[in-house]
Amino acid sequence: MTKLSSTPDPLDLLTEWARAGLPCALATVTSTWGSSPRPAGSMMAVCANGRIEGSVSGGCVEGAVIEEATTVMRTGKPAALSYGVSSDDAWAVGLACGGLLDVYVAAISTPTHPQGTLPLSMLETVAEKRRARVPVIMATELATGACRLLYDNVAPATPTDLEGRLAARAREVFETGRSLRLEDEAGQAIWFLHLVPMPPRLLIVGAVHIAQVLAPMAQSTGFSVTVIDPRTQLATPERFPGITLDTDWPDEALERLGIDNQTAIVTLTHDTKLDDPTLQYTLGSEAFYIGALGSRKTQASRVARLHESGFAADQIARIHGPVGLAIGAVGAAEIALSILAEIVAVRHNKPLGRVSGWA
Repeated sequence: MTKLSSTPDPLDLLTEWARAGLPCALATVTSTWGSSPRPAGSMMAVCANGRIEGSVSGGCVEGAVIEEATTVMRTGKPAALSYGVSSDDAWAVGLACGGLLDVYVAAISTPTHPQGTLPLSMLETVAEKRRARVPVIMATELATGACRLLYDNVAPATPTDLEGRLAARAREVFETGRSLRLEDEAGQAIWFLHLVPMPPRLLIVGAVHIAQVLAPMAQSTGFSVTVIDPRTQLATPERFPGITLDTDWPDEALERLGIDNQTAIVTLTHDTKLDDPTLQYTLGSEAFYIGALGSRKTQASRVARLHESGFAADQIARIHGPVGLAIGAVGAAEIALSILAEIVAVRHNKPLGRVSGWA
């Protein structure tokens, strides 16, 4: 199996910078309203050496946040920032498009820079959990910057006290998949519950020509990509540079890799020996997207086989087949584009057109 080359990630880079002894800070969107371009939970890493990664507004207020982060890194005191049309400096920072944006900036605490409020050890734990694809919340008390990690086994014991309300809010975050704030009786935010995002993952079954285009395309949009194919003459690093390759049979590979609700799966082989076991395994999983290449005739035959295997109609209906959006795609590159566009649309719950079927 070859090693995945992932895109830069703010939390991973923060950990790297902090381990190297560099002052650094994490800026996180805690609330938005209106046309703010980035949702709550969006992150930007800022390093004292001038490097940044990530975004809190798509470019509107980054400069102002970086300036504030410089102060936070120096003093260690976290900063709660607000930008929007109601601010005197709305035009100056560039968010005069009708949105409101709250950003929280915290410095990383390390042995060489202990004044920060976000411990390096916590970032390391989060990185470990993300590698294991374990959902985790970074909960921050906004007044002090105190942090703790919450996991999806949290259960409120006394919902009326603060700990119980915090646990109940955490349960809501895990269930909805959205970072949220806990407010006091006066409506003031007192905690921010940041659901640390696992990278969306695309598992492609079939090291075929379309996969050669789809894999790097998906990787460039933030997906962690693995191509699965036991045909070792096809699944080679030369054909898939920088992409993780798995040469086990698909059902065995999927069992080992595990499928969570941030996983999309596409079969591209046109080979029932590979496609059918993949679909049979994934139909009972939490995958947010299941797609299968083929014409309408191929899909009809596939559906019939799955019915014969005992799968119910509502299970089979999860399959996007023929796979991809109806954009009139011709050739491997355009078909790959239509597939990735459909995966993104489904992930964001934005239903779009269907394909007419690939041969």
